[in-house]
Amino acid sequence: MAEIRLHDSRTRRKVALAPLDPTNVRMYVCGPTVYDRAHLGNARPVVVFDTLYRLLRHVYGPDHVTYVRNFTDVDDKINAAAQALKAAGDPRSLEALIAARSDETIGWYHDDMDALGALRPDLEPRATAYIAPMIAMIETLIARGHAYAAEGHVLFDVRSYPAYGALSGRSVDDMIAGARVEVAPYKRDPMDFVLWKPSGPDLPGWDSPWGRGRPGWHIECSAMSHELLGPSFDIHGGGIDLQFPHHENEIAQSCCAHPEGGFASIWMHNEMLLVEGKKMSKSLGNFFTVRDLLDQGVPGEVIRFVFLSTHYSKPMDWTAEKAAQARATLVEFAEATTGAEAGDPHPDVVAALADDLNTAGAIKVLHDLKKARARSQLLASLKLLGLMNFKTSVGSLGWGPRSEEEHSFALSVARRYADLRADKAYDAADELRKRAASVGLQLVVTKATGGQGATAEFTGSFDLAAAREALK
Repeated sequence: MAEIRLHDSRTRRKVALAPLDPTNVRMYVCGPTVYDRAHLGNARPVVVFDTLYRLLRHVYGPDHVTYVRNFTDVDDKINAAAQALKAAGDPRSLEALIAARSDETIGWYHDDMDALGALRPDLEPRATAYIAPMIAMIETLIARGHAYAAEGHVLFDVRSYPAYGALSGRSVDDMIAGARVEVAPYKRDPMDFVLWKPSGPDLPGWDSPWGRGRPGWHIECSAMSHELLGPSFDIHGGGIDLQFPHHENEIAQSCCAHPEGGFASIWMHNEMLLVEGKKMSKSLGNFFTVRDLLDQGVPGEVIRFVFLSTHYSKPMDWTAEKAAQARATLVEFAEATTGAEAGDPHPDVVAALADDLNTAGAIKVLHDLKKARARSQLLASLKLLGLMNFKTSVGSLGWGPRSEEEHSFALSVARRYADLRADKAYDAADELRKRAASVGLQLVVTKATGGQGATAEFTGSFDLAAAREALK
């Protein structure tokens, strides 16, 4: 059995995974708040921890791994989305609008993450189904002297937990000094955080010993993980943006409510995502959802491959050039495994993944296997990485045998697109890109000539005659 070593964010070193129960390796990952489409940054932890889930299943057996990823369906952003619909004249009750929005968003999330080759977790709890355990945990924290009620709120007393800050490596006093927190009058300490808050008649709420209200965000994950995995489990994961305060607060309230347990043995955090070297932002015009890319003809496997090409602990830069390279590489792998039957993954691929999810190292082995024409091991190794799981063919990746005439036409369209962008005729360029996409030709900006170059990629629906008519 391969030894899996993972970087533990809390100890800041690589440690061997020693499951508390090898017959049930348990992992909890913070899931989405379900109010809108998942953007590309939301997808990175999904791919990272899906890859780990696949490795755990391979090493310990599919029946001996429990993966929990929650849906946060109690949140002010969901409330705001529902209230906006209500204000626009939707006749449904606020509760019905919130439920409908959550259901719709969860459906979108499943569709988009399925397209990235992510396996569904074993359990996907919704926060609204665990309100009673949250209230019980809050009552326990109050009884143990770690929380207090004030003006309809219940707050966690951060000073009551001396280890607070160990995960993020900061002292409470340093946090206060560097924080921009509005200190509510009912707080004993600026860093105390909300476990329960009151709800007015225009907001969803549940009856509790402190009045009608709703839970704070942090208590949700603590209650759900305890109910489904117990007071101690093996791995807790999420994006680095959740390390503080969310994960720090989870540790504090879970360890204080259940001191008999150790909560998570290993903490893992993936780094953030950039787009063309910049932080993704609507103001920069580089913000897009997974669905945006899929609708533009970028296959889910291409998105996944680009993610896997960078180690999860490093910032990942999504570029059109990387996507084009990923597509070309996957075409090569598809061609190399056509007609092959999957055997066992190559031991070097497993070893790379077992070394703190070294996905880039695993991909290097894939190239070696292709050169060696080890078709069976290559296919099995690709499947372990979540690639080539959908009867992938060269055609489905958008490239295939194309005539010289087709290539010549695609090149001419790409040049038109590049010329329009060079002339700063962006509206016309966008219109050309959309018309090209409608007939199976994906136009992609490259870094050539200062970012004004472009390539044209075929999708499976490309038809030369239709393209000529639409793009003349």
